[in-house]
Order: sequence, then structure tokens, then C-alpha cells
Amino acid sequence: MLGYPIHAAVVVAAVLTLLPFLFAAFWPLNVQAAERLPAAVRIVRPAVLCVPYAMVAISYGQFRWGWFALYLLLPVMISWLLYRAGVADTTQRGNWRDFLVLAVLGLAVDLRWFEPAWPPHLGVFNKMLLLDAGIYGFLAIRRLEGVGFDLRLRLSDLRIGGRELAMYAPLAILLGLWLGFLHFHASLPMLSHVVLGWIFTFFFIAVPEELFFRGWMQNLLERRLGRWWALLTTAVLFGLSHFNKRAVHFNWRYVVLAALAGIFYGRAWRQERRVGASAITHASVDTLWSLWLR
Repeated sequence: MLGYPIHAAVVVAAVLTLLPFLFAAFWPLNVQAAERLPAAVRIVRPAVLCVPYAMVAISYGQFRWGWFALYLLLPVMISWLLYRAGVADTTQRGNWRDFLVLAVLGLAVDLRWFEPAWPPHLGVFNKMLLLDAGIYGFLAIRRLEGVGFDLRLRLSDLRIGGRELAMYAPLAILLGLWLGFLHFHASLPMLSHVVLGWIFTFFFIAVPEELFFRGWMQNLLERRLGRWWALLTTAVLFGLSHFNKRAVHFNWRYVVLAALAGIFYGRAWRQERRVGASAITHASVDTLWSLWLR
């Protein structure tokens, strides 16, 4: 962050970006209130997601009308596609529009298509704004059932998430060390660093990825492929989404370990269909890796 001043407008933009995410996560029933509005109003509502972009871009002197139009129109297009999917697929078995939206959101984040719109240190805005668009589209417009995006955690979330962590960690450590991907680092960080690191990872890495891959993708694929094929397919796609992480070329070791992790994350989600459970496993794995095995 050194050398990049944080303007007050950026703080306000961050709050505006986080509010839809947190509102849907902690007051999920209220998301359905949007259906009382006329369809046209519901579809255009997410156009307001262009506001955080405008605030940040103007603050840093890099506002571009093309990027503004993207953040204005793309969320509306997502809502319209998912509205049409709901009309065409009332039984929620999965419509081609659902998977088109998932493909656009996933590729845009993974390949960082839109991050040039932002200052180098603020690319996370892109990920969170696209997540907001997906949340609104799938939960408020599509009304997709069984997503489990409720972060009011239960003891069962901790139990299930901890169980899958205990099953995955020994396999991942042995395989990762054998592949040369993991390396032990003997260190004893402050407890506050561990806790804060886990919380940050939970909310900004684990929950968004678990919502996308398990709550939306695995959920929809189960209706087409069945539970086991959906679990395996989603795990493979989750692994492939890590192909460009920590490497210039295809990082096949990361892909293998991430795909294996995806099986256990998917198991955690599908037991009670709760994103919180799989996010606990995911955040714990990432925290252990970053502290002692990177």
C-alpha cells in the first residue's frame, strides 16, 4: 500500500461495495424483498454498482467512460439473463443462461479481465463488485434454492468444516511435500495475526469462492449430473481456476492440490448445503498454508 494514498471516497466506495455482500450473508431472507418491485426495476437495480468504480477512479484520476459503462451494464445484463433463466426453467434444473453467467463471472475474476480499470492496489474492488452482481442475480432475481449463503454460523458448520479440514490436511501435506509444492516453515506468529489472517481469508477469499463454486456451480450441476459427478466436476474446475496462481506458466501442482481440496470443500458444503461450513474448511486450509507451508 506504500505510495498509494487512500482517499476518503475510496473508503466510502469500499463500504458501498461490502454492504450488499454482508447484507445478503447475514440477513438472507430480506434479499427476497426485491420481488415486490416491478420486473424492470428489479433488473436495473444493480446498475448502482457502477458508483464505487466512479468514486475510486475519479479519486485517482483514471476514470474511463468505457469501464463505467461496463460496471453499469454488466450487472444489469446478469440480472436480465438470470430473470430469463427463471422464466424458462421454473424447476431450477439449470439453464444455459445460468452457466453463461457463471462462466463470465469466473473467467473475468480468474483472468483479471477488468482489473486494469482499477489502481494496481485496488483490484479487489473488481472481484467484490462482480460478486455483488452475482449475489443479486442468483439470490434476488433467480431465487436459486439450496445455495446456503448464510454466514450466521452454527456449531454444525464448525464441526463439518473442521472434519473436512482434518481429512484433507494430512493428504495435502504429504502430496504437497512430495510434489515439492509445499515447504515447512518453522515459525510462531502472534495469535492476533493468525486470527486476523483467518478472518480476512474467510470473508474475502473463502466465502466468495465457496459461494461461486459450491453455492452456485455445484448446486446447479447437481440438478443435471447428480451429487457425485457434480462434486467431482466442480472440484476439477476449482483446481483449474488456480492454473495461473504463483507461476508464470500452468501451475499443475497447484491445480492438483486445489482440485483435491475442492472435493473436501464440496463435501462440507453439500452435507447441510451451507457455504459457511465449506468456507471454514477453505479459510483454515489457506491460513495454515500461508503461515507454515508456503
